[in-house]
Amino acid sequence: MDYEIFDLGNAKLLRGATLRNAKLAYKTYGKLNASKSNVIVYPTWYSGQHYDNEWLIGKGMALDPDKYFIIVPNMLGNGLSSSPSNTPAPYDRARFPNVTLYDNVTLQHRLVTERFGIEKIKLVVGWSMGAQQTNQWGCLYPDMVERIAPFCGSAKTAPHNFVFLEGVKAALTNDVAWNNGWYESPPTKGLRGVGRVYAGWGLSQPFYMQELWRDMGYSSLEDFLVAFWEGFFLPKDANNLLAMLWSWQNGDISDNPVFKGDFKKALGAIKAKAVVMPGEMDLYFPVADNEWEVKHMSNAVCKPIPGVWGHFAGGGANPVDTKFIDDNLKALLAS
Repeated sequence: MDYEIFDLGNAKLLRGATLRNAKLAYKTYGKLNASKSNVIVYPTWYSGQHYDNEWLIGKGMALDPDKYFIIVPNMLGNGLSSSPSNTPAPYDRARFPNVTLYDNVTLQHRLVTERFGIEKIKLVVGWSMGAQQTNQWGCLYPDMVERIAPFCGSAKTAPHNFVFLEGVKAALTNDVAWNNGWYESPPTKGLRGVGRVYAGWGLSQPFYMQELWRDMGYSSLEDFLVAFWEGFFLPKDANNLLAMLWSWQNGDISDNPVFKGDFKKALGAIKAKAVVMPGEMDLYFPVADNEWEVKHMSNAVCKPIPGVWGHFAGGGANPVDTKFIDDNLKALLAS
C-alpha cells in the first residue's frame, strides 16, 4: 500500500447521513518545511486515485517534490477513501450515502489541519472533479488558500454536463447484472457501455477526425474504443462510479450552509490568485462557463488549453497540453 489513511471518526455528511469510522486515503510527495509554507493540495478526479495524479508531479516540474510538500487526498467514493466498495454494512454498496463537494473538501481540510497542522496552502490544483474541489477549497477557506488552479472543470455542474452523466449512469444501470447495486459479480456490459459513452465526450470531434488515437498506440478506431475506453472503466467498481457520479451531478460550490445556494457569492469569496484553465474543446466543461465564473472572482484569469484533446487535455495524455498546464502552474507559483 503506497498511501496512508486518516481516520475521520464519525463524519456527518451534508445530506444527513453519518459515515461511521470514515476514512480518507491520501499520499504525500516531498517534505513539509519547518515553516509549513510549501504546501500544495491536489485532489483526485472522477474515478481517479492518487497515482493517477502523478503525471503532473516530478523533479523540475511546477509540482516539484524537492521544493513542495504535495498532498493528494482521494475523493470519497474512489475505492481508497470511504466508498461503496469498502464501507461495512449498513452503508455498503447501494446504501452508500450521497457525498457533496462540501463533504469532500471539509474532510480534506481536517486532514491538512489536524494531521499536519498546516495553516497556509500555497496552491490547490486539480483536474475535472478535482477542479470542482479546487474551487470549493478556494471559497470555503479564502484566508488559507493563496492560489488555485482548477483545470478542465467548473465551480458548478452545468445542466448539459448533468445530461452527459445521465448517459453514463444509464449505460451502467441498464445492465441486468447491476441488480440495483447489489451485484455479486461486476456488471461488465454496463462498465463497457460507460467507456463507449465517455469516448464520445472525453475527446473532441477533430481528435477523432485527425485519428490522434494512433499517437497513443491504437491501431484502429475500434481498437481505441475497446482497448482504451472499455479497458479504462472495466476495472472500476460500478457503485463507486455511481457514488462519485452523484457528487459530480450535484457539484456546486455554493450548495452548503456557508453560501446557501448563492453561486455568485461563493465565487466572490475566492480571494486566492486563480488561473483557470479550461480545455478549449472540452465538450462538458466549456470555456464559456469558466469565463463567466472568472468574472465573478476577484483575482482570476481564464487561460484555455489550446488544441483538440478536449477534456483529456487535462489528463496527462499528451506532452503539449501537459507543458501548457505545467508552465502556467510555474508562473502562478512564482507570482
